[in-house]
Amino acid sequence: MSFSNKYSIPFSLLILLSISSNVKSQDKFPDGTAIPKWFKENKPTDINKLGKKYVITDFGVKNDSTILQTKQVQNIIDEASKNGGVIVVPKGTFLISSLFFKQGTHLYLENGAKLKGSDDINDFPVVTTRMEGQTVKYFPALINADGLDGFIISGKGTLDGNGLRFWKSFWKRREWNPKCTNMDEMRPRIIYVSNSKNIQIEGITVKNSPFWSTHYYKSQFVKLLNLTILAPKEPVKAPSTDAIDIDACSNFLVKNCYMSVNDDAIALKGGKGPKAAVDPNNGENRNIIIEDNTFGFCHSALTCGSESIHNYNIIFRNSTVKDASRLLHLKMRPDTPQHYEYITLDNIKGNVKTFIYAKGWNQFFDLKGEARPRKGLANNINIKNIDLSCETAFSIEKSDLFDLKDFTFENFKIKALKPEMENLNNIQNLKQSKVNVTKVASLTQTYDKKDDSDISAK
Repeated sequence: MSFSNKYSIPFSLLILLSISSNVKSQDKFPDGTAIPKWFKENKPTDINKLGKKYVITDFGVKNDSTILQTKQVQNIIDEASKNGGVIVVPKGTFLISSLFFKQGTHLYLENGAKLKGSDDINDFPVVTTRMEGQTVKYFPALINADGLDGFIISGKGTLDGNGLRFWKSFWKRREWNPKCTNMDEMRPRIIYVSNSKNIQIEGITVKNSPFWSTHYYKSQFVKLLNLTILAPKEPVKAPSTDAIDIDACSNFLVKNCYMSVNDDAIALKGGKGPKAAVDPNNGENRNIIIEDNTFGFCHSALTCGSESIHNYNIIFRNSTVKDASRLLHLKMRPDTPQHYEYITLDNIKGNVKTFIYAKGWNQFFDLKGEARPRKGLANNINIKNIDLSCETAFSIEKSDLFDLKDFTFENFKIKALKPEMENLNNIQNLKQSKVNVTKVASLTQTYDKKDDSDISAK
């Protein structure tokens, strides 16, 4: 049997389309498993499908930035939770402390709308929450969601943490007591989502957080889309204002966001201490994709640690970095069992102070009377298609406390004042292909000789 010519071209096209479609569908995690369609199905929220709209000014909340109206807004959330609905914040500035969203409720910030945090810690309750790899009594965030399925924050408005007073107090405390911890200065976060699933936060601006900007704990199927997250490094540094802290989560997407904060942009956390791996409050991060983002100043674009036990299947790709202190920071904490594996960085361009930084991290070191855990390990790290200028290329130390092995570097185009290529000898079984690192006499970009991201590395 033979086919006539009139069918041969369409049939060939069908074959090519099928092959092309199959290739695209083969996008895989670093361990070779297929990436689910969920990561590709990213649609803007239609608030008309979220149920009844509860415009807060229709329920007695005044458009007045000088009066605290937490209870009034919380009452609206509680009412909306009876049948489900979306809390709508109209244009204007509204002063709050901590709000607690309930099942079936959502938040929409109109263009020009702002929920502004109180700068008086006395306005915040003390609750059991998660901070710095521990379950402790501390302060909730401005926006809290616990145990929810399907929570959405959307719009073009702003969550403003109003952090200046907290930042100044932190640095004054640090001046008085250089050993004070990050939690010693009492500070809230802006967004905290815990024990939840099917979460989408999109479009809004999150800025001026007193502490971590957004924090996600033991949650899955979380999408952060088109966010702007900001905290200044001057004239007052906004300390420990991580843009996104991913803490024992799985199936997590960060896409099309802009981050510029005075700490890590994205930090993978999960627990700390010599028994962290057996504590049920802790956990691993698995199947995390960070793509199509832009990073301004930050301590590191992507950090593993400092409170982290296992990070697995992490993809960081198709992004631009401008003025970060580090691109990839592996914080190897000797009082905690740590394993960072199957991590891929792909198609990253821009400028950073240090390209790869892998050293021991001793901030608030505490074995709690236990034996030192086994060596930390970072392995199966694949970094490719890099086009960067930097001050230092490879700040990687050899240590008896951790191993770095099975790294692959491919297609690097790097200009560096200090290549420090000899430090690559500290990686076991390093494979290199088309790695071009050029030593230069000067860079157009200058960096602080020492910024506060260096303090705790020693």
